[in-house]
Amino acid sequence: MNTERSASQFNPDELARTYGQIGLNRGLGAIARITSYAFRTPWLVAIAIVSTIIAASLQLLIPVLLGQAIDQSQQLLTGANLSAGGNTLDEARAGLWTTAWMVLGVWILRGIFTTAQNYFAESVGHHTGYLLRLAYYQKIQSLNFGFHDRVHSGDLITTGMLDVEGMRVFFSTGLVRVVLLSVLIGAGGYLLLSTDVVLGMMALSFVPFVAWQSSTARLKLRVTWLQLQERLSDLGKVMEENLGGIRVVRAFAGQNHEIAKFARTSASALSLAQSRVQIRVKSSSVMTLSFFIAMGLVLWFGGSKVIAGEISVGTLASFLTFMTILQMPVRQLGLLVNSFARASTCGARVFKLLDLKPEVANAADALPLKLSSGQLRFDGVDFSYPGITNRSALSGISFEAHKGETIGIMGPPGSGKTTIAQLIPRFYDVSSGSISIDGQDIRSVTLQSLRQAVAVVQQESFLFTTSLENNIAYGDPWARDMRIERASESAQLHRYIMDLPDGYRTVVGERGASLSGGQQQRMSIARTLLLQPAVLVFDDSTAAVDATTERRIREEIQTGAAERVTIIVAHRLSSLMHADKILFIDKGVIVESGSHEQLLALQGRYHALYELQINPSPFTEQN
Repeated sequence: MNTERSASQFNPDELARTYGQIGLNRGLGAIARITSYAFRTPWLVAIAIVSTIIAASLQLLIPVLLGQAIDQSQQLLTGANLSAGGNTLDEARAGLWTTAWMVLGVWILRGIFTTAQNYFAESVGHHTGYLLRLAYYQKIQSLNFGFHDRVHSGDLITTGMLDVEGMRVFFSTGLVRVVLLSVLIGAGGYLLLSTDVVLGMMALSFVPFVAWQSSTARLKLRVTWLQLQERLSDLGKVMEENLGGIRVVRAFAGQNHEIAKFARTSASALSLAQSRVQIRVKSSSVMTLSFFIAMGLVLWFGGSKVIAGEISVGTLASFLTFMTILQMPVRQLGLLVNSFARASTCGARVFKLLDLKPEVANAADALPLKLSSGQLRFDGVDFSYPGITNRSALSGISFEAHKGETIGIMGPPGSGKTTIAQLIPRFYDVSSGSISIDGQDIRSVTLQSLRQAVAVVQQESFLFTTSLENNIAYGDPWARDMRIERASESAQLHRYIMDLPDGYRTVVGERGASLSGGQQQRMSIARTLLLQPAVLVFDDSTAAVDATTERRIREEIQTGAAERVTIIVAHRLSSLMHADKILFIDKGVIVESGSHEQLLALQGRYHALYELQINPSPFTEQN
C-alpha cells in the first residue's frame, strides 16, 4: 500500500497532534518503522540486547549471594550446624570469602555488561537519529515551494529536532528496557515465588500499583509535554521573528512590546512546566509510599517466619535486597510506556512528512533537457496556487521567446508577473496548458537539467553566512576565480569587493546583513550570471539598485544576451524599455503585448504608465 500523499494535502496543524489523536494503527506503524531504522545496525543491536540479558541475569544473582553470605556469617557467629555438617570453622570462613569474592565478581561483570548495554544502545540510537535526520532533511529539500508557503519554518525545525530526538532514544529507553524489565521482573518474580509463595506475593505487591501509577503519570506527562512542545515552538517563532526583524524593532522603538510578547509566551510555557513538576512529584511520592508499605509487610511476615525457623535470615535479606533492586526497574515501567507513547507521536509526525509526495517531481520517464535553438514557449497556461480555488493567478498565458530575445513583463502588484517567473524553472506546475523549451514540455524533463538551463534572480536576495566568493559560486562551487570575478563585474560589484580588506574572502553577516539592499541584489545577480543559463529570468531583481548602476548592469547583461532567452520582470519601465517584446499583465491575463514603440502607439495601459514614470507632466497647483 502506498502511504505517500501530495504535499498540498499536508496540514501544518497536524504537527501538534497528541497521542490520543493519532490512533492505534498509526502509532504501532510508527513504532515498527522506528524499529526498522534501529535494526539497520544489526550487530550493534545484537550486542546491546545480549549485554542487557547478561547484565540483568547477573543482577538477579546478587540477592541470592547476599542471602547466602548472611547465612554463612550467622553460622560463623553462632557456630551452629558446623560440626553437624562436617565443616570446620576454617572451611566455613573460606566459604564466606568465596561468596564475597563471587559477589564482587558479579558486581564487576554486571558493571561491564551494563556499560556495554548503555554504550551500544546509545550507538544504535545515535545511528538511528542520524538516518532519520538525514531522511527528514532530504525530504524538506525535495518538497516544493507550495509546501513551504504554508508551513512555518519554526515548526519544521522543532519537528526535525525534538521529534527526531524522541525517535532516536526509543531503542535505549523502549526496546532495551523491555528486555531488561522482562528479565528482572519475570525471572526475579519466579525466583521469589518459588522460594515462598506468600512472601513472594508480598514482595511483589507493590509492582502492579507502582506500574499503574508510573504509567498513568507518564502518560499525563506525555500529553503535557506535547502541549509544552507547542508552546516552546511558539516561543521559538516569537524569537525567530524578533531576531529577523531586529532592525525594525529598534527603528520603531518596539522593544517593550516585543519583551512583553515574549514574556507572555514564556509565562505560558512556565505554567505548564510547573504543572508537570507537580505531576512528577506527586507520582513519585505515592510510588515510594507503596514500596515502603510492601517492604514493611515483608519485614513483619518474613521476620515471623525467621523466628519460627521456617526461613533463614539470609532468605529474608534476599527478598528485601531483591525488592530494593526491583524498585527502580518497576518505576521505569512508566518510562517504558512514556517511551512508546513519545516514539509513536513523534514518529507519526515525522513519518507523515517523510511520506509526503512532492507535487513537483521528476516524471517516471523524465529525460535530461536537450537544448538546441533555445525557444521558450507558453501555450495557454492557467495556474492557481494550491489551496486557493476562488481565483486563478494566471489565465490563458501564451507567448514565445527565442534565443537572443529579451521579454519584458510588467503590470500592477499581484497581477501574476512573479508567478510566470516561478513557473519557468518549475517551482510550481501549471494547472493547465504547457510550458516548453525547444519543444520539450518542462514536466517531461528532469528537474536538475531544467534548473541548470533556467536561472531565476529572485525578488528577495538571500545570502549565506560565508565568504562573498562562496556566495557567488554557490551554484558552481568549483568555478574558477576568473569566472567569479567576471560575474561580479557584470553585476557591478567587483570594485566594491576589491576595496574590502579581505576582498572576495570577506564573510557576510547573517542573511547578508552587512550589505545594503542593492548590494545584496547585485550578489544574487552575480550568483546567477555565473551559471550562464539558457534562460535567464530577472524577477524585479534590481528594485533596490540605483538607476545608474542598473543601466550599467543591463548593458553588461546585454553583451551575452545573444546566447540565451532573457526574461525581465519589473515595475520600472526603464528596466525593460529595451526589451524585444513587453507583456503587460493584469489579473493574470496579458492585456497588452508588443515592443516599447508599439505599446506607446496603442495609447493604452502601458502608455499611461510611461507618462506617469518617464514623462510626467509638470505639477500644477489648483486653487
